[in-house]
Amino acid sequence: MKRNSVFKRITMLSIVSVMTVSLVACVEKEPSNAADTASENGEKVIKMGRVTSANPKLPEGDTYEDNAYTRLVEEKLGAKIVNAFEGEGEDYTRQVALAISSGELPDMMRVDSREELKELVENDLIADLSDVYDENASDYIKDIYNSYDGRSLEDASFDGRLMALPATIGDEAPNMIWIRKDWTEKLGLEIDADGDRLITLDELEKTAKAFIEKDPGGTGNPIGIPMAYWLNSGSYGGSALNMTSIAGIFNAYPRFWLEDENGNITNGSITEGTKQALGVLSDWYKEGILDPQFGTRTWDDIMALVTNGQTGIVTGPWHIPDWGLSTVREMDKNANFEAYTLEDENGKVNVAHTNPTGAFIVVRKDYEHPELAIEILNLFYDELANSKDLATDYPEVAEYKELGVDGSTRPFNIEVLKSDNLLFDYSNIMGAVNGEIKMEEIASSEARDAATSIMKYTENPAEADTADWSKYHSRVKGMGMIDKLTKEDKFNWVTPVYYGNTETLEKKGANLLKLEEEDFIKIVTGAEPLDYFDTFVSNWKSQGGDEIIAEIEEVLAEEE
Repeated sequence: MKRNSVFKRITMLSIVSVMTVSLVACVEKEPSNAADTASENGEKVIKMGRVTSANPKLPEGDTYEDNAYTRLVEEKLGAKIVNAFEGEGEDYTRQVALAISSGELPDMMRVDSREELKELVENDLIADLSDVYDENASDYIKDIYNSYDGRSLEDASFDGRLMALPATIGDEAPNMIWIRKDWTEKLGLEIDADGDRLITLDELEKTAKAFIEKDPGGTGNPIGIPMAYWLNSGSYGGSALNMTSIAGIFNAYPRFWLEDENGNITNGSITEGTKQALGVLSDWYKEGILDPQFGTRTWDDIMALVTNGQTGIVTGPWHIPDWGLSTVREMDKNANFEAYTLEDENGKVNVAHTNPTGAFIVVRKDYEHPELAIEILNLFYDELANSKDLATDYPEVAEYKELGVDGSTRPFNIEVLKSDNLLFDYSNIMGAVNGEIKMEEIASSEARDAATSIMKYTENPAEADTADWSKYHSRVKGMGMIDKLTKEDKFNWVTPVYYGNTETLEKKGANLLKLEEEDFIKIVTGAEPLDYFDTFVSNWKSQGGDEIIAEIEEVLAEEE
């Protein structure tokens, strides 16, 4: 059997873990005698590897092995779940590594990387789910996966055979520009005159200059646009305080693996478009539009500038009001933001699809009931998700929703959502807010909570709680902009060719990111001229980049 370096690494991790950690002290456990008895009585048993987390709202007496969700599986599917092992974070990773290296897998478990999935396939340890998926998956589950244009199922497939059930992650693009609306109104600034939520670099620059010159926050020390020293993120969920939106103007996608115009694999961080974006930031730094202490401030330092009213422009994802901008509202009841994004010369917003797959559920080869994995998907991600009356249909689950019990208590600690789930939630939220649908018709408790908060905010914005203010901003303004731009076909989507890891990427990836961060700071602050970018590219290639590209090309060639 083929056992490459990744498998050897997992094996070594397992050996070290066994030598240094008493796994008896972990939450791993042998199946109980009760499970054996249940099996003898004809009941199906699923021995499962479970990803757990701190869950203080779990009702007394309930556990990860025995709770509303596992009882539902037993009731509906006639299968008892027995936890072969439980774990959180690195503890779970170690136990998965032990299972892989020993070849003794539970009946089902989650793996968190395609590299692990590949090893399981190459060592013939997991079941081919192609036929059971085709025969048992509900139409709705198939619609979920089909919404990713094949990208999600392809990630879980080898030689055309489906070897796992992928979790799915919808797109969160674009990176937005959040601007203090109360300040633009105070200064009489006109921005986005046509109301399309698309602004130009020139408009953003003029707004930043006005905030610096006129100090609407009244601090005596106004700061321009703050950005974190790392400048880029490989996902839009982590797009706060970075240059993603500016790079998009130049059709650049730093930290994504892409195919260039010649069909060659490249990384967005080394493209000409990224160089142009750095040129903009370098000019802004010289003019004082960019924070003069860029490159030295911590995250907390930057958020303090925003909270204290020294700056009124922040880049970030649609949900930043929930966890970042909310602190501004705590300090200033009059604070109000508007969401925009930058358009290119053609009036388009250039964005990259993020990795559609976050994790995988695998089934042990020769497990007698592989169809149960599909039936669990149907039950939790179709039937429950689409229930119109959860309290009547599934009262125990409804109680969990009301209590706020963490979803990790479900058998599969993954999300399986359509690519446009964000827009679906927005439609439900606004439908309830506008009285077009009943609140109880919204299946998602989170969406119901958001709709309730929005209605509270709109009744009395000045006196609304910060939580209601946050939900209004993130949903009505953040989600609302994504919905608007989608309907108006303003997005130009680019699909990266690779999201995974390679041997060299694992060894040298951190150093390449450090090189990127340090050299980009030098260019932006003027310590090096813009043309130093070419030196960065050369160093990036020689210090591991070319090796990684070659490995990615090899992987992609094998998958064709």
